[in-house]
Amino acid sequence: MARMDSHDSPSSSPHQALSFSPLYRQVKQLMIKSLEAGEWRPGDAIPSEAELAARFNVSQGTARKAIDELAAENLLVRRQGKGTFVATHSDPRSFFRFLRLVPDSGVLSTYCSEPLSCQLQPAQEDVARILRIAPGESVLAIERLLKFEQKAVVADKIQLLAGLFDGLTLERLKSSERSLYSLYESAFGVRMIRAEEHLRAVLADAPTAAALGVEVGCPLLLVERLAYTYGNKPVEWRRGYYCTHEHHYFNELF
Repeated sequence: MARMDSHDSPSSSPHQALSFSPLYRQVKQLMIKSLEAGEWRPGDAIPSEAELAARFNVSQGTARKAIDELAAENLLVRRQGKGTFVATHSDPRSFFRFLRLVPDSGVLSTYCSEPLSCQLQPAQEDVARILRIAPGESVLAIERLLKFEQKAVVADKIQLLAGLFDGLTLERLKSSERSLYSLYESAFGVRMIRAEEHLRAVLADAPTAAALGVEVGCPLLLVERLAYTYGNKPVEWRRGYYCTHEHHYFNELF
């Protein structure tokens, strides 16, 4: 990569699509491409700031700023005295990055995932629109319960792009001790890097009430989540029905 300066014109850079971005963001985008290509896998240490500066022919400060932004976006993790690593869903601390349900007591409790079904089916129009595929294309439909201290708190209905998860079965889900996102990452090479959520209050229908052990018509919190992998590609649409009798949704804003 030729050295890029802030006054470079679009024609002077081989990365014309990035030429109007600040220099550190150009480096950031090139690093994301390396992450997406699997050059640095989840949990791996990335090269040092000095090595990245030499690789991209930029100053070490520019490389540091690119790393800082990737760390702020939870794509990288800095570890004092050890270096910078690719973030991984296998890190137990990442679990509550995507699940914002916490007990009213404030004491985090143990949890377990109980898969109920996993079936290949054609995408309905709403699912196809959300996942940006054609109606009728194959999706994996998963239902599961999330239990805290053996008590069902969340009933999830999940739709996945089937082509990315060949070989994912109910038996495999039941035998895995990983979180779903950790399983996606380790077994299928699909890393969820961000998600959008929409929350609304709903009343429990009969199947959901039975699954959660509540009365039909009980107020629940519906959390609809669309999770993306690299390239802003939607991969998973999840509808989670949360029982908030002893838990609440927590999100810290900055």
